[in-house]
Amino acid sequence: MDSGEHMLDSNIVGKVVKEFRKRKGLSQEILSGLAGIGRTHLSMIERGTRKPTLETLFRICDALSIPPENMVKEISKRNTEDH
Repeated sequence: MDSGEHMLDSNIVGKVVKEFRKRKGLSQEILSGLAGIGRTHLSMIERGTRKPTLETLFRICDALSIPPENMVKEISKRNTEDH
């Protein structure tokens, strides 16, 4: 098994976070405030330049009122498709 096979692509994580945010009609400013993280941090996650910790991902999901497993499932699905 290739050692990079199950690595998470930060660009995919960012795209999924951004899509969920836009579906809820929230700006980065609003979502970052609800999640208790900085807007710059959220922006970096969405652009794929920073990977969120599990805690941060759960905070984002909580702020979006979605179960974390929904986002993780979507990230995992796309990560598998792209690799």
